[in-house]
Amino acid sequence: MRGTEETGTDAADLAALRELARVFCERELVPHQERWREQHRVDRELWHRAGRAGLLCLSIPEEYGGGGGTYAHEAVLVEEQARAGDTAWGVAVHSTVAAPYLLAYGTPEQRRAWLPPMATGEVVAAIAMTEPGTGSDLKAVATRARREGDEYVISGSKTFITNATQADLVIVVARTGPGEGAHGLSLILVESDRPGFRRGRVLEKIGQRGQDASELFLDEVRVPADRVLGGEPGRGFAQLMEQLPQERLTIAITAVVAMETAVESTLAYTKERTAFGRRVFDFQNTRFTLAEAATEARVARTFLDDCLARHLRGELDAATAAMAKYWTTERASRVVDQCLQLHGGYGYMAEYPISHLWVDQRVQRIYGGTTEIMKEVISRQL
Repeated sequence: MRGTEETGTDAADLAALRELARVFCERELVPHQERWREQHRVDRELWHRAGRAGLLCLSIPEEYGGGGGTYAHEAVLVEEQARAGDTAWGVAVHSTVAAPYLLAYGTPEQRRAWLPPMATGEVVAAIAMTEPGTGSDLKAVATRARREGDEYVISGSKTFITNATQADLVIVVARTGPGEGAHGLSLILVESDRPGFRRGRVLEKIGQRGQDASELFLDEVRVPADRVLGGEPGRGFAQLMEQLPQERLTIAITAVVAMETAVESTLAYTKERTAFGRRVFDFQNTRFTLAEAATEARVARTFLDDCLARHLRGELDAATAAMAKYWTTERASRVVDQCLQLHGGYGYMAEYPISHLWVDQRVQRIYGGTTEIMKEVISRQL
């Protein structure tokens, strides 16, 4: 992001990465948007190309094949992907969600087995939390894994899973212990070629149509007991709670970029388009609307950069991350809607990027924890 270079991480290093990420996104993402929307997934080769470019697992140490950077490096790629207008490639789930779980909690054997191929793109990763009857309430997870000798046998279903159609490794949230609620939850590493593991249909969405959110079904899937993340069952809920702030910060990044991109493109459009013999920008309503939108984007950027700096220092708490996720996504929906309105009828046409930005942005207020759940998280800290 534009403020990333000011967060204390080497500015020259981040600037070089930004240029690499920008060129990669322009060449490898932008030309394929329409095709990916039609096929509801990116090409598998994209992962290999990203791996060869060194753009996967940027914050994972070099000893595990990663880039050896920090979350600031991941944020640069997330931002450039968003600025390119792409929501199809699930790299954020792969590199900023799944990989950090393995790094933070995985046993040495788990890290060595999975992180290097994730960094090359040989292995694509996903995380399966949400279930058909369980959304933001992770304590209500119903998928179960019962211990049988040296194996766990997993049964359940998941939905809305990003990277599901291409994932080789899925971190499955399952109940390994007795009782309900937070107790007894574990994260289990499941290879997608295991008998009983089945991918469902790619879900038809109103936005982000190039992204392969799908259902997953686990019918008596057997995995070795050492596939429990960290080697010790029953720690899953705590692991999820520790990692969710970073996931929500990542969503905030894309929301802020959506605002900035919408304002930039609408300024250009309204200064070129004429109505009643005047530029659309010359009408007071247009100028005032864009003044408000630009202000909201600037405020959001300032808040986001502060959250990023806190996160890099290890000081981003759950409530502040929830504030960032809730506030930026709500504001982004409003700003993008106002910008689409200033495009008039053309804003509703699929050939104009603002139309995709508008429909793709809507889900930001839902996934990663709904706005309502974010307010619950915040209120508990008041």
